[in-house]
Amino acid sequence: MSIQAINPATGDVIATHEEMTPPLVAGIVESAHGAFNDWRHASFADRAVPMRKAAAILRKEARDFAHLMAREMGKPVRDGIAEAQKCATACDFFAEHTPKFLARETVATEARSSFVTFAPLGVVLAVMPWNFPFWQVFRFAAPGLMAGNAAVLKHASNVPGCALAIEDVLRRAGFPENLFRTLLIGSKAVDAVIEHPRVRAVSLTGSGPAGRAIAAKAGQLLKKTVLELGGSDPYLVLEDADLDVAADVCTKARLVNSGQSCIAGKRFIVVEAVRSDFEKRFVARMATSKMGDPLDDATEIGPQARTDLRDTLQRQVDQSVAKGARCLLGGAIPGGPGAWYPPSVLTDVRPGMPAFDEELFGPVAAIVPVRDEAEAVTMANASAFGLGGAVITRDSARGERIAADLIESGCVFVNAAVRSDARLPFGGIKDSGYGRELASYGIREFVNIKTVYVA
Repeated sequence: MSIQAINPATGDVIATHEEMTPPLVAGIVESAHGAFNDWRHASFADRAVPMRKAAAILRKEARDFAHLMAREMGKPVRDGIAEAQKCATACDFFAEHTPKFLARETVATEARSSFVTFAPLGVVLAVMPWNFPFWQVFRFAAPGLMAGNAAVLKHASNVPGCALAIEDVLRRAGFPENLFRTLLIGSKAVDAVIEHPRVRAVSLTGSGPAGRAIAAKAGQLLKKTVLELGGSDPYLVLEDADLDVAADVCTKARLVNSGQSCIAGKRFIVVEAVRSDFEKRFVARMATSKMGDPLDDATEIGPQARTDLRDTLQRQVDQSVAKGARCLLGGAIPGGPGAWYPPSVLTDVRPGMPAFDEELFGPVAAIVPVRDEAEAVTMANASAFGLGGAVITRDSARGERIAADLIESGCVFVNAAVRSDARLPFGGIKDSGYGRELASYGIREFVNIKTVYVA
């Protein structure tokens, strides 16, 4: 079996790798465990040294990494540069803050001494997606390695070069040999890795079906999982919103990573009183976004990562239109090679349509008209997903109330597009998964929270 990297802009095969054999994979896991046995005893200060060096490499070689991302999954190069730099920021953040996040906590009891300490678990398997091929890995690896764990990475099969490049960054930064290893394997080989006795936990970012399969397998073996799955983030545009701000925020939210993001805005729930004016502004901004060669610094939207994903998006658009949605922009696959799909806007979207019920993983926006705030909240929560969301209103106190008390999701932003940030916990509820990444909450997912009581 082989793993191929295909340029989604052209359809050309750019690299082929042989899939690792089961004995080789098992040996890599054993080697990672061996590295863990030493690394777990390193001080936070010692762990921070290679972590900061990794940050320096990521910044220095950001353009090279961006070109790799562009060739393998179509990310515009300017977005790839920003992604590499964001990874560097996370490395520096956890190098600085881990001693505080994992500091021993004294608890007053009748004992002579009682406290809580945080010990690493061991080898953690990371199953990661292609859409942010560096960031998804580093937001797991930076806290995981700083906590004292080892890691093996099963990356998406269409970004093998990115997977190998990340391993190389960490090796060059000075992390112990074998502490972080890439496994070039297909999805059918993942179960055997989870079954390996040295693997203590699994972190997955991916689709709902993949999350259910990983959770079921890990659950059989009583191994901890953290799952960050899909999203259909609602953006509530209220009647008091500044519509120019709303159109700008919603366009940015919908087109992030060429629309291929779990936390991209997908359902734009607009109060009827401002719907017409919002649609005009939104369509105009979507229409002027520059789609083109991802290696061009001016490009804002690249191709979709694979043609099958692009074709699924078209099916969702066609079925939604057949059920009553109206297409205001785009909505059709352009001619020529590659996995291209234009910025598109549907309106009159309702529950029961794929554009409402499913995740649109591409640059298609779904406008959902509502009467008022109450119906907007109801529509926002009428989803199987619960990853992110936003509220756009001139009244920040109103927005804060809706965000904090009414929207069912892992994060809600007011007058801004949802994004992940190393300083804030990230994750979802409902079909968007469970557990958290980033911040103090994320680094504690893969540690043994141990009580020590001395009478």
